[in-house]
Amino acid sequence: MAGTAVLGRLTWRPARVAEVIAETERVNTLVLDVAGWPGHRAGQHVDIRLTADDGYRAQRSYSIASAPDDPGLAITVERIDDGEVSPYLAGEARAGDEFELRGPIGGYFVWDVGAGGPLLLVAGGSGVVPLMAMIRHWRREGSDLPVRLLYSSRSLDDVIYRQELDALDGAGIEVVHTLTRSQPPGWTGYNRRIDAALLAEVAFPTAERPLAFVCGPTRLVEGASRALGALGYEPARIKTERFGPTGG
Repeated sequence: MAGTAVLGRLTWRPARVAEVIAETERVNTLVLDVAGWPGHRAGQHVDIRLTADDGYRAQRSYSIASAPDDPGLAITVERIDDGEVSPYLAGEARAGDEFELRGPIGGYFVWDVGAGGPLLLVAGGSGVVPLMAMIRHWRREGSDLPVRLLYSSRSLDDVIYRQELDALDGAGIEVVHTLTRSQPPGWTGYNRRIDAALLAEVAFPTAERPLAFVCGPTRLVEGASRALGALGYEPARIKTERFGPTGG
């Protein structure tokens, strides 16, 4: 039975775009209808495969943005200009379009309310996507676990899910932004990259035995995980997922 379940997750399925949501100038969320979708856990990802008219195929992996109980499967994609897949997904895809998908994939970088907390989420850029799935799961479950998101973006216009995060901030979750390249007039928040000093200010006390999930570019992830370890976070309670220039 276990082998059949794995085989099912690795089977390519048709996915139909039900809705396209513009998150930023370079980022779109696609809500998908996937026949026979087996369900997922917050933090997992899928593979997307596109096939050109001449038969050429390209595939990339994208984190799932939706909570397990959300009605549609959502992925959020940042456009990489010289990429093979993201320019279509984040720029050209429209409702009714179809492509292939397989998953869910991954069992390490996942969280559900039964795992407990407090929950420290650290994101850089589009690394916020799987963390948003965790936040949405937390909200749908009505959990009272403390959640804190430290989110690094180039500018305020680059903040993915900005309106949703603004609405959630203070409603059981604390959202801490740092803008690394430009800040709007009157900005009073952080304006530097995530480093050991910033984490020392923001992280939950180690006495609370928090769970930490860190996702973003390799440099951010490695630096943040080392800094959390130096603060006394238990290595087994620091989960990381990194991405680099994959060609999109």
